[in-house]
Amino acid sequence: MASTNLSFKCKDEHLAWLATQAILPAGFRVGSTRFDFAPVEVPKPAAMNLTLIALDKATPDFAAMFTRNAFPGAPVILGRRRLDQATLGAVVVNNKISNVCAPGGVAAAERVCAGVASVLGLTASQVVPSSTGVIGWQIPVDAMLAAIPAAAQRLGRATLLDAAQAIMTTDLYPKVRRASVGDGSIVGIAKGAGMIEPNLATMLVYLLTDLAVPRATLRRLLPAAVATSFNSISIDSDTSTSDTVLLLSSGRIACPDEAAFAQALGSVCRDLAEDVVRNGEGVRHVMRVQVQSAPDETIARSLAKAVVNAPLFKCAIAGNDPNVGRIIQAVGKHIGAEALALDVSKMRIVLGGHTIFESGCFRLDPAAEQALTAHLKTAELYSSAVPINGVFKPTVDFPPHEHCVELDIDLGAGGASATVFGADLTHEYVSENADYRS
Repeated sequence: MASTNLSFKCKDEHLAWLATQAILPAGFRVGSTRFDFAPVEVPKPAAMNLTLIALDKATPDFAAMFTRNAFPGAPVILGRRRLDQATLGAVVVNNKISNVCAPGGVAAAERVCAGVASVLGLTASQVVPSSTGVIGWQIPVDAMLAAIPAAAQRLGRATLLDAAQAIMTTDLYPKVRRASVGDGSIVGIAKGAGMIEPNLATMLVYLLTDLAVPRATLRRLLPAAVATSFNSISIDSDTSTSDTVLLLSSGRIACPDEAAFAQALGSVCRDLAEDVVRNGEGVRHVMRVQVQSAPDETIARSLAKAVVNAPLFKCAIAGNDPNVGRIIQAVGKHIGAEALALDVSKMRIVLGGHTIFESGCFRLDPAAEQALTAHLKTAELYSSAVPINGVFKPTVDFPPHEHCVELDIDLGAGGASATVFGADLTHEYVSENADYRS
């Protein structure tokens, strides 16, 4: 999915590359601040980042997609309402607390929007809120209102990198991608590490462009870009209550080619989606599963997701154990459960470039087993950590490379295909989510 197979030797090298990606498109300003507070539900010291993304001039050209979870957060409820507004002028993002099903959550989010609007000379309905973090807790509205002027004072035109860092929660590192179209650009940032199987992940994505693309076109192109990116990944099969993908155009530069814009938008979304998986909680291997020669794209994508979400297969990958029986089990379970009319004798499965299943039989020998193990080790981002006080923690805070565990499944049953990115299941994932609120 990533356009190049990047590699980095250290965190500073990765941050230097991100800085080249994060140059703001024309017509936008971004600022962040950090403040201390104590959650009402668990009164202990905590810190929250608050980020503003502001347009120089409110724009009529915007699009958004949100979670399909039946318990959407208050910011998602308001975000859906904002889609009917004539123009948008700003986005306000907080981490730490997601404002989901909290008492008075919608009213609290509206108060924050009104606070931003007052400082930026907008109406509250021109401000989109986003929140990510603990579900069920109340956002500290008074503290957030007091912090808004500081974030506004820091609004700058240079970079999105500070914002990419500020929206993180359990993310190990920020995620930024860009693409150029003519004299303009599309720059995107993403937050997401766990609770990730977007239908639409807790995933927040902000896509900014200075290219003049009308609202109707943005709303037609964004779902297509999301379908093959954020809706084609899974870390843990959980769909967040806060997923948001927001696309804003400042309209400052003429768009020379709609097709080129669509291609660039898809590229930025796919690269960010893969970044989200690679930065998933406890992820040590990224899996790229491609299902081809399927009867239709829906079958191809659902089968690929079934494989990346299979717990036994995920555990095997985490241990660099090419236990290919886990693949057949997952594929067969999905085909049987969905009563798919597929002739499994026509199926061919390739792992790491080695055919492991064909004509209804495995094709394994000592050399193949050794090669498969080597493939998994090459794709490993870092070795499993030694637990400290019984807790496993990742040993890196930057992406060393973009290698994947490559799995290709040919169904021999049609012309459709789909690619899904997934992750292994590690000690670090369990440790992170066992201690998330504490």
